[in-house]
Amino acid sequence: MNTKAIYAACLFAALNICTLSARAEADVSARTYSYGTHLDIKKVVSLTQDTTNACGIVDAQLTYLDSQNKTQVLDYRKIADCNEDN
Repeated sequence: MNTKAIYAACLFAALNICTLSARAEADVSARTYSYGTHLDIKKVVSLTQDTTNACGIVDAQLTYLDSQNKTQVLDYRKIADCNEDN
């Protein structure tokens, strides 16, 4: 068998695996935090917040892996990260 064909087959297999894992993460639906919600956080993947210039309460989102390495998304509200010169 030709080595180029073997390399192409390996690359194709790797791309398929990456595509499947990306598709699985895209199917995760966010849940909204409420007081008392049990959080099973093993590793934080990302933290984001609305990109407004206002200080105060904004919408934010936490993406994390739980103890079973499943991606979870949590919507919550927080005080904005802002710099005020007072």
